[in-house]
Amino acid sequence: MKIHEYQAKQILAKYGVPVPHGSVASSVDEATKVAEDLGTDVCVVKAQIHAGGRGKAGGVKIVKSAKEVGHAADELIDSKLVTPQTGPEGKIVKKIYIEEGSNIEKEFYISMIVDRTTNGITVIASTEGGMEIEEVAEKTPEKIYTLSLEPNTEIKTNEAKKITTQLGVQNNLKTKVVDLILSLYKAMTSTDSLMIEINPLVTTKEGEVLALDAKIDFDENAFYRQQDIEELRD
Repeated sequence: MKIHEYQAKQILAKYGVPVPHGSVASSVDEATKVAEDLGTDVCVVKAQIHAGGRGKAGGVKIVKSAKEVGHAADELIDSKLVTPQTGPEGKIVKKIYIEEGSNIEKEFYISMIVDRTTNGITVIASTEGGMEIEEVAEKTPEKIYTLSLEPNTEIKTNEAKKITTQLGVQNNLKTKVVDLILSLYKAMTSTDSLMIEINPLVTTKEGEVLALDAKIDFDENAFYRQQDIEELRD
């Protein structure tokens, strides 16, 4: 089962993964109120559909006032968004997510997946944040770092540190990225996720580390012990 970005970020925040402040809306009035409450100079308005490639399809808009958030909401809500993953039929946008803008310094990619070959969790990381990982794998595979964990073993701090080194994270931010990786693993195992992807994971000019976008897929066979997750089904 897939969930929306705003739901994924709520779950990740629960496990200590830092995300930008934001909230979901399903009307222009709600969106404007969210923007006013955020009180930031820049907001990002994102269509919430079960498909990637929203940005290139016009489903992500950067705006600079609550009034502009309202205009963006009016354009997106009840519109049809067509991306490479939706096919030509597209998907109707019923909800949007409004969050504070981030002063991005650098973008990374990180995901954790259940590897059906090893039955363990594999961590995939790359310096090429913001790009589709399949495209990175095809064009510049040397920029992808993978770590395969043994089944039923936790990721160790030293392994998380090795990932930050491979990514070339600034020394003053390494501890924050390590903590994020450990929190990501905790979220993965605690919710019976099949995949968690953060793309991009960003560092900001203010020295923050944030999950700027997030996707989570769940194992429906585990819903007997994850009823709160099952209730997120759209």
